Amino acid sequence: MSILLVPGFMADETLWNDLLPRLAPFGPVVHADLRHDATIEAMARRALESAPETFLLVGFSMGGYVAREIARLAPARVRALVLIATSTRPDTPSLQKKKGAIGRADASIAFSGLSRTAVASSLHPKDRNNDALIERVRAMGTRLGGEVFRRQSMLERPGDLDRLNEIRCPTLVIAADHDQLRSMEEAQEMQAGIAGAAFAVIADSGHMIPIEAPQRLGDVVVPWLARHAG
Repeated sequence: MSILLVPGFMADETLWNDLLPRLAPFGPVVHADLRHDATIEAMARRALESAPETFLLVGFSMGGYVAREIARLAPARVRALVLIATSTRPDTPSLQKKKGAIGRADASIAFSGLSRTAVASSLHPKDRNNDALIERVRAMGTRLGGEVFRRQSMLERPGDLDRLNEIRCPTLVIAADHDQLRSMEEAQEMQAGIAGAAFAVIADSGHMIPIEAPQRLGDVVVPWLARHAG
């Protein structure tokens, strides 16, 4: 068995660093590479090209859209699916307008990473002045660079509420109790749309659960995966 980890918007494989020791019993870890593609489907197909024959699948935030597409494209290969701090809803009109502004911006403008304010607003209130945590999130974006930022910012996230019934593998939906980017309602409607899906809430965390609350996340994910990895 192995496990495929799918990061979120402007996040790289270091998103999962604090969880890797606890995921080791599930076999080799494979990281989905979302840097190169301009659609959710293309990202999913690229991830499948490098994935083993069968695997456990974990998707965070934007990576949850990709993970669900992976599960639809290759249902026989996905043994179990974990969806963290994600949604099944399409982009809102305000987000579409923001993406349009990014698309019209001069590509020559230097990219210096996600703003400190944007990162802090995604975290639990207790962590919004945590410089180490904020810089860890910003560093992922800086490593990915401006081209990836523009590509991922323009990415269309189509709603797939009406396609959730196509996901047939065991699924766990996880939400954070202080997520300012994805509401509890969004997580609950996703759980309701996937037959038999389990649901868990991570306490005292904002949106960046794998970095903000890795211990509590592992306490939920590891036992659940162990029940479905055989």
